[in-house]
Amino acid sequence: MEMQVNRQLQRNARLLAVMACWFVAFFLLISACSFAQTEDGKANAKSALNPDKILIVYLSRTNNTKAVASFIRQMVGGTLVALEPEKSYPENYQATVQQVAHENETGYLPPLRTKIANLGQYDVVFVGFPTWGMQLPPPVKSFLKQYDLRGKTLVPFNTNAGYGVGSSFETVRALAPQSTVLEGFSSRGGVERDGVYFVMEGNKEKQVRNEIREWLKKINLLHK
Repeated sequence: MEMQVNRQLQRNARLLAVMACWFVAFFLLISACSFAQTEDGKANAKSALNPDKILIVYLSRTNNTKAVASFIRQMVGGTLVALEPEKSYPENYQATVQQVAHENETGYLPPLRTKIANLGQYDVVFVGFPTWGMQLPPPVKSFLKQYDLRGKTLVPFNTNAGYGVGSSFETVRALAPQSTVLEGFSSRGGVERDGVYFVMEGNKEKQVRNEIREWLKKINLLHK
């Protein structure tokens, strides 16, 4: 009887040893997979920040959005491209307001003078614009409709006269349904209606730079 008990104990010990080996092997396998996934994630983040893969497109009437685009480029690199319609908008503010209102009502998309032949090489596309009539400016709509942005990461940024982005960020998402659209950035610029034009200088510039840096960190596009 005692011999049978000893044999059973030996069998149990061997079984526990085998189970322990399997557990260790399984743990090591899971750890290796997790490490690989982490490394892949880091690689993807680094590739997204490759300056050769970043495009910064912007529309700017009073140079405030242009300044923000330049600040972004200084922090993440990339290619800077000014978005220009074939026919410039009137210099007179009220005339431009009326024209933009008509374009929004009719759905007119102005042809663009700006041509981007190698858009396919970019993975991350920053899209900058002012708020016009609480909407996305028609030339920016033209850009989003004209170019194939499928699979790309879009990053909207905006300047406005104090009334916010309106529906512009939602319109970017609607016009690029097959792109990943990250959280946008917005800052108060000039108030052309009141004769206040370029304001991105001095203390305002420092403030906006800091806000952009924090935003880029938040959306995981700045690792400095």
